[in-house]
Amino acid sequence: MAKSSPQLEWCIVRLGEDHNWWVEEISDPVRWDVDGLSLIDPRQVQHIIELIEPMRDYGFDQDLLERAFIPFRIEKDLGSGRVRLVRVKDSLFESEDKLFALPDLLDEENGPYADFLDHLTRLRVKALNDLFDFEQKLSVDEVEDEIREARNIDFMEGKAVHVFAEITAILDYTPAGWEGEEEGERPARKEDELEGEDLPQLDEAEEERLKNDQSLKWDEDEEDAGDEELDEEGRKKEAGEEDKDDEKEGEEAADDLKEEDRPRRRNSRPRS
Repeated sequence: MAKSSPQLEWCIVRLGEDHNWWVEEISDPVRWDVDGLSLIDPRQVQHIIELIEPMRDYGFDQDLLERAFIPFRIEKDLGSGRVRLVRVKDSLFESEDKLFALPDLLDEENGPYADFLDHLTRLRVKALNDLFDFEQKLSVDEVEDEIREARNIDFMEGKAVHVFAEITAILDYTPAGWEGEEEGERPARKEDELEGEDLPQLDEAEEERLKNDQSLKWDEDEEDAGDEELDEEGRKKEAGEEDKDDEKEGEEAADDLKEEDRPRRRNSRPRS
């Protein structure tokens, strides 16, 4: 499969502070601008392929990805986080080597990489409309505008957008409020939204009637009331037992007094 830049044979890349790879030098500097030029590493290539796999059910075209990227393999480790890569003809899907992938950006507006992003966006919109019960179908323009707005903010802050972040922004996109929702379910309302709602006011008579309505009491209230009754019975029982103990002690004391007041019997044996 012919690539659009046959003179591109090697490039030197560096590992940035963001743990992504950026092009530092390239064999075709005439047509390629290395300023902000990024590529995805083997780990990121595999992650993107895994994210794309469900898109096959919606018509994913594998050839578009193959045309959108130029594959490279490591030729030499230059040290200090720098690596020299050489171009290969292997498929990103079928190669046994760990490949880097440089997006073909010679024509940023209408080139193969732009076609690939457009293809992914359309498939993602189709998948979201299939998964979620939106009141109004999501459109490609809506998704593109939202992703573009976030990208423009990065540009205004002087941040270069890495190609991996650009692709995953599409594959991971979900409309606000629908993150983590199950298939076919509408997003749950937040508690803070409920707190702001106006509740109907009750007059004092109605409030008192509801307060005394036994059918509106929670099980915990009934259990608490039952516990209070048991505690009261326990206190009464305990007080009754104490009274019985005091009464018993009084009767024993009275018996002791009677025993002391009782006349003693004299010894009736005759004297010798």
